[in-house]
Amino acid sequence: MSEPQVRAAAVVLASGAGTRVGSATNKVYLPLAGRPLLHWSLDAFAGLPGIAAVVLVARPQDQDLAETAASAAGAELVHGGSSRQESELHALRHLAGRIRTGEIDTVLIHDGARPLVGPELIAEVLRTVAEHGGAVPGLLADDVEAASADGTALAPTPPGRMVKAQTPQGFRAAELLAVYERAAAEGFTGTDTASCVERFSDLPVHWVPGDQRNLKITYPHDLVVAEGLLAAGG
Repeated sequence: MSEPQVRAAAVVLASGAGTRVGSATNKVYLPLAGRPLLHWSLDAFAGLPGIAAVVLVARPQDQDLAETAASAAGAELVHGGSSRQESELHALRHLAGRIRTGEIDTVLIHDGARPLVGPELIAEVLRTVAEHGGAVPGLLADDVEAASADGTALAPTPPGRMVKAQTPQGFRAAELLAVYERAAAEGFTGTDTASCVERFSDLPVHWVPGDQRNLKITYPHDLVVAEGLLAAGG
């Protein structure tokens, strides 16, 4: 049986400041194995089966760096907003015409600070979206404990398995656009893409096992770890 055919847009978010990494420069433009970190994130999607467009969402003050990164990957460039959710909305509105005509039927939202996302994980997210409508990769959080509201004691762990969410998070494009327009109209801000979908639609969101290599660059030592994984062929 053949795999379902998808026409996806990969939205790569690079409009945050990333101050915790300890650099005055937006962290996604810091060097990683001889190239800006963001170039790795964009190249992870460019040319993959099922990816019809790659959209980079960047800060206006990073225009020159963003144009270079987008040009190298054949990506479209969109300016971000004042929040992650607003930046995602800008990208969805940029794609709206193609979504409405069916040229784009799936949208992947990826954090540009995750440069080592692999093709296998992207393919599994796309497959799960085609089957169910929504997919969020994540790692089982076996080392997580719940705390009481006042922080003085451990509380019972919520039922079900806890996961540490990763990106790309994938959704049917038309439903995602409608969800974000409704969230904007009602002034709702979610914790991530999936939280908006769960609030404003009945679209089922399925968990996809994540990848340990798909780390997010947050602190300086994360760059060292990523360099090591690339050197080891990870």
